[in-house]
Amino acid sequence: MANQIALLSVTIVNWFKARYSDEGGASLVEYVLLLALIAVVAIGALVFLGRVTANTLNNVGNAVNNS
Repeated sequence: MANQIALLSVTIVNWFKARYSDEGGASLVEYVLLLALIAVVAIGALVFLGRVTANTLNNVGNAVNNS
C-alpha cells in the first residue's frame, strides 16, 4: 500500500512538472482570468470608495452653498 501511495505521489508530481514547466507565453484563459480579477477589484473599489466620495462631495457642496 505504501508503494502505491509513493508511486501515485511521484506520478502526480511528474504530471505537475510536465504541465507547468512550459515557459511559453500566457494563454488566452490566463488573460481572461487576469481581466476578471481586475474587474472584480475595480468594482469593489468603486463600491467601497463611491460612498466615501459621495459623502465628501456632498459635504463640500453643502459648505459652498452655506457660505
